[in-house]
Amino acid sequence: MHWLALILVCGLGARRTGRLIEKFRTPQEVFRASANDLAAAGAPGSAAQSIASGCTFEDAVIQQQKMREAGAVAIPLTDPRYPQPLREIFDPPLVLFARGRVELLGTLTLAIVGTRRASTYGVAVTERLSADLSRAGLTIASGMARGIDTAAHRAALAAGGNTVAVFGCGVDVVYPAENRRLAAELAVKGLLLSEFPMGSPAHPQNFPIRNRVISGMSKGVIVVEGGQYSGSSITAKLAMEQGRELFAVPGNITNKLSWGPNLLIKQGAKLVQDWNDVIEELPAEDRRTLIREGQSRILAEGGQAAGEAASQAALPFGPNSEIARAALGRLQADTPTHIDKLLETLENYSSSEIIAALFELEMLGLVRQLPGRNFVKVW
Repeated sequence: MHWLALILVCGLGARRTGRLIEKFRTPQEVFRASANDLAAAGAPGSAAQSIASGCTFEDAVIQQQKMREAGAVAIPLTDPRYPQPLREIFDPPLVLFARGRVELLGTLTLAIVGTRRASTYGVAVTERLSADLSRAGLTIASGMARGIDTAAHRAALAAGGNTVAVFGCGVDVVYPAENRRLAAELAVKGLLLSEFPMGSPAHPQNFPIRNRVISGMSKGVIVVEGGQYSGSSITAKLAMEQGRELFAVPGNITNKLSWGPNLLIKQGAKLVQDWNDVIEELPAEDRRTLIREGQSRILAEGGQAAGEAASQAALPFGPNSEIARAALGRLQADTPTHIDKLLETLENYSSSEIIAALFELEMLGLVRQLPGRNFVKVW
């Protein structure tokens, strides 16, 4: 209650609140102090009066009720469950609101961030990296925004891995609304996290603030796509300031979305082509743990990559196997192909046969349909 009441004081801010905790040791002692003592410790006059009067305890009670209704918990800075890497940054949040598997805060975490307007290539790369790294034992952190963030969370869940979504609003507020189903799944299989109180709306100024949490709780940050001054570039800058490993996926130099990661690579970020490029940059003790527990599992599944040509030659497609293989051979992983283009290039087959073959490929997880009747091969 004292932690909640303290962070709800208007005009105080995380840094000033942190200085008060350093001065008075506990939030209980902060509320026992006089307004003069609080002002002397750096609290603005109105905030000092608010603390001395204890008026924010009523708001704290409301917060507790909202937390019970949403199944969320508050984790203050002194809680053993608070992630240690985040505790060590310059301005750690004093309280984290968590909804889901709180134990994920103690796992080895890696952030994947990028643009909201992701290309087909960016989504494919994100899904591949997120799935492989989560299978290797890393928890994938991102911001659940459209585009790259959403792809990272979904791929980690699909691979049976762990993922944490850091919100720029309350953990009981879903933003964007289209990710409502994903948020519900994360609340059960992953973790929703925020430093903003329950019910806080998604104000634009909140997102740069939450980016420091994404990078701060992670061992490193992978930037997939983004412009020079995008939110992912802000996260990358924060990661460098916090001493985190910085990774970037190279992109087409004629694409504006590649400007951010390509520039980061020029400035010294590690170029990422596959999951192992990330693993080898981790500290030795983390690498040993992940390699022991995860590499053997990933390599056991690696027959899929090693024998791709052989598997395509004997895929269980049933009556449309020849057509399905022909269609799969015309599709690419990074460029969508419209169905009309397929019909033109596969002129030896009827449109109904090709559509049936595409349906079989989609059911087998080898092809994905995009809006506008476009298709891509799953990388």
